[in-house]
Amino acid sequence: MTQDHTLSAPDQHALIDLVRRAAAEHLAIKGTQAADRKADGSWITATDEAMQTALQDGLAERFPSHGFLGEEMTVAEQEDAWRECLDGRPTWVVDPLDGTSNFRLGFPVFSVTVALLIGGKTRFGVVYDPSRDECFHAVRGEGAWLNGEALSLANEPKQPLKSCLATVDFKRLPRTVAAHLACDPPYASQRSIGSVALDWCWVAAHRAQVYVHGKQKLWDYAAGQLILHEAGGASADLDGEIDYLDRPLEPLPRSAVAATHVELLEDWLEELRTEN
Repeated sequence: MTQDHTLSAPDQHALIDLVRRAAAEHLAIKGTQAADRKADGSWITATDEAMQTALQDGLAERFPSHGFLGEEMTVAEQEDAWRECLDGRPTWVVDPLDGTSNFRLGFPVFSVTVALLIGGKTRFGVVYDPSRDECFHAVRGEGAWLNGEALSLANEPKQPLKSCLATVDFKRLPRTVAAHLACDPPYASQRSIGSVALDWCWVAAHRAQVYVHGKQKLWDYAAGQLILHEAGGASADLDGEIDYLDRPLEPLPRSAVAATHVELLEDWLEELRTEN
């Protein structure tokens, strides 16, 4: 890693290769997977744990001085890693399997997400979708890419909210917001795909134009948020607090509102505020 805390091109390629290799080994769909419930009610499979071990070991080998914060660590381990990150230690924040509910039933929408944070700010992010062999990545201040092709929302038409495709996670939204969106939708159509990281990336790729989610964790969004912003999109939380990448991220769960451009984000927030 260079002195300005960016990853060299060889390191970027090595990281992407590590993610792809781990996914090829562990994430082939083979029907229903045995799963258990964690304390927070979410699902975990042996694959989540195997993926995290593979990524943690691979990252430690190439970046021995870096920290690691993974979804499947204990809360105490996560808190220790976050404190070190805020103190300036480069830290890899990893969700080894984003979309475990889909994966365990053989529904082919899930991803691996890896982000490099320094001082709480995301510098580099990768989201890999093994079912479609699509690798999204971004470098802060340099851009975002899908399988090596640049992503730029500036080249896409700016649609009004009423003609947009929205990705909406209903179950974590305030009830009044969820009811309004379900019964009187302000957009043209809606989807819910079950992988937070891919939600962010699919907006960055203009597959959906707006997005809302009521509660996601650091490892869910750190990489995807960077990818969207580097592609030219914009995001906020349900309270209307705009995301700026020069501010440290927060470790606590947060809501997320995103759009392909800032004017659309403002219209989307206004619609959501009326029912929040």
